[in-house]
Amino acid sequence: GRFRVKNQLQAMWARLYRVAYAWCHDADLASDLAQETVVKAFKNYSKLLDARVFDAWVFKILVNCWRDHLRKLKVTEPLDEDTLIQYTHPEHEHSQWEIINRVRNAIAQLSGDHRQIVTLVDLEGFTYSEVAEILDIPVGTVMSRLCRARHQLKQLLSDLESTRPEDKPKLWRIK
Repeated sequence: GRFRVKNQLQAMWARLYRVAYAWCHDADLASDLAQETVVKAFKNYSKLLDARVFDAWVFKILVNCWRDHLRKLKVTEPLDEDTLIQYTHPEHEHSQWEIINRVRNAIAQLSGDHRQIVTLVDLEGFTYSEVAEILDIPVGTVMSRLCRARHQLKQLLSDLESTRPEDKPKLWRIK
């Protein structure tokens, strides 16, 4: 019952936060969005008809919370894409962390729609049909946006490629 749902939602909080942070690059806002999602999911769990789609249903709530935030933001201030870009850490940091930060920065440079698709498919592992359901768009749109987003990421990260295939960072999971 409700105790099990509460535990499931608490266990999902870190995933929700990670995706929200990838979208907004603001720790406080990501925390607020994750918490708002958990609260709404807990309150509305009785409306979920199929428990097998619980994760996708919760992430759809996160998308709606994010959209609500953006709607409010448009009323008060324009969203400045430059504020979403984080800059690379100093060169003395470990190379793996540098690559991770470069990938995060590249994702931050994508449009909001592309950022959502990449994080839901490549970070959270949702299928194309689940992402289509979460974002309420056709599967073909998910596929085309993902293709464009990955192409843009490849361009943004092209200098990370080396001449030896085994040295290239593995950024994508084949679906």
